[in-house]
Amino acid sequence: MMGKGKFLFCFALVIQVSAFAQIDYTKQYYNGKALFREGKYNLAMETFKPLIPYDKNNPFSEYASFYSALSAYHQGYKALAKSSLIEIKKIHPSWDKADEVNFWIGKINMEDRDYFQGLKVLGSIQDKSLQPVIDALKVKSLADINDVETLKMMREEYPKDPIVAATLAKSMSKNLANPADKVIVENLIKEFNFNRTDYIPEMPKTFFKDVYSVSVLLPFMVNTLDPSPTLKRNQNVLDLYEGMKLAADTLAKQGVKISLRAYDTERSADKIKNILNTEELRNTDLMVGPFFQEETKPMVEFSLTQRINTFNPLHNNIELIAINPYAFLLQPSLETLGKKSGQFLGDYVKKKTCVVFYGTSRRDSVLVANFTSAAAEKGLKIISSNRLSREASKNVITILATPTEFDEFKYAKEFTLKKDSLGCIFVASDDPLIYAKVISGIETRGDNVVVLGSESWLDQHAIDVEKFQTLPIVLSSPNFVNVDKPFARAFLKKYVKTHGRVPTSYASTGYELMLFLGNQLKKNGVYFQEGLSKATIPGYLSEGFNFQTSRSNELIPFIKFENGSAKVLDKR
Repeated sequence: MMGKGKFLFCFALVIQVSAFAQIDYTKQYYNGKALFREGKYNLAMETFKPLIPYDKNNPFSEYASFYSALSAYHQGYKALAKSSLIEIKKIHPSWDKADEVNFWIGKINMEDRDYFQGLKVLGSIQDKSLQPVIDALKVKSLADINDVETLKMMREEYPKDPIVAATLAKSMSKNLANPADKVIVENLIKEFNFNRTDYIPEMPKTFFKDVYSVSVLLPFMVNTLDPSPTLKRNQNVLDLYEGMKLAADTLAKQGVKISLRAYDTERSADKIKNILNTEELRNTDLMVGPFFQEETKPMVEFSLTQRINTFNPLHNNIELIAINPYAFLLQPSLETLGKKSGQFLGDYVKKKTCVVFYGTSRRDSVLVANFTSAAAEKGLKIISSNRLSREASKNVITILATPTEFDEFKYAKEFTLKKDSLGCIFVASDDPLIYAKVISGIETRGDNVVVLGSESWLDQHAIDVEKFQTLPIVLSSPNFVNVDKPFARAFLKKYVKTHGRVPTSYASTGYELMLFLGNQLKKNGVYFQEGLSKATIPGYLSEGFNFQTSRSNELIPFIKFENGSAKVLDKR
């Protein structure tokens, strides 16, 4: 039997252990809060865990659950944090900190890009003292949305939310060339009393001068040029500038005085920055260049900060001029080329079926995406769209001209792609390995399939010239020179007399660009933007210019060779 003394000892031990088993809720909670404030979130979660279950003697259940959820959030366990916060709302629906719970649920939704649910949860918060942090969260989160259509939908669902409206206005202000978009931005500014200059940059008032300075930044590579009459490695650059010089001479005879200043960029980003850092450039009226895309960024940034109009003469990438209201592309953007090609073929061909071929470059993909959308609106059905590497270009013949039947002379008379089943082919590639095989394929087929390509094919000489005459080939040709125009004849005569050779397409582009810009300076002054936006402007060598809804030229002729010369079939 157990002795009396031993029994009393054991009883006392049980009482002591039981006392240790009791939780000091207050001490436990404040220990957890201290760990939370110190950023020891894992330890804080462990400390809060015993406090989470309901107990009538525990006044900290809701708080422990809340801070445990926030500890999970700070450790990157957002899903766990969100589910814990939602559980708090279910178990403690009348807790006086419900607004803070909703804030954190909304915050996690916004960070996870579940914007509509996030806005809904944040909109349910009643505590006005939280409004500044809610607004800051919405501004930061919505700024990550790049899709204007998503923001428009958000605006429809939350028409009174000024942050949604401001985000939409800011996004749309990146492309105000579209008049309809500008109206929407103007209406938002008026409705919410936004600062107009935050969304629509105010253009300086234009002014006129006796002599306009035009600075041309191109890689002339003067140090590498030799004095011989032979063609130089950078002959295209020299031709572009020679065309501009002839145009400046023509303008002078018309009473428009241009001080043409040439700067050699030497194909160096550092050299461009040094040039832009000169006082002379800060006081120029207009800049032209650069020749290579990678040199564009410093020029466009300089143009924006110094408020100097700049024209890129050669490239189609609208991203090069970004949101700068002083930057323009002489050429149409890839988006415009693709869209108008789709519209043209949709109207031009009777049989509404089309095959598309393109290469692996971003350029080709942008063309095809915009072509496909515009073609569909015109009822043109794309039955096959083929993205080809150079190595896979042989597949063009397989697609177009795999024979299935032969005549008595063993010539193909039917193909897997049935004869006369196809209305047109769109080739969104300047790679001769691709487009030359397309031409070979339609020759083999022998049916009347219209092929739409690019004017650059003419410069590459991968196709015999007579094929442009005998086959149904149409070219998008924004730089088409109409040789019947008086300006074109005068330019040809003057260029041959000056340089002893026929002008290249680069020389023609330089001449056209300088005549266009010189006359805009004469008519509309240094800041000629408003004049550009009013009407389509006739060209001098080309078919003209349309800057009414974009800062890239949106007028594109489509040409076909007939009777030995190129004729404009359509321009839009």
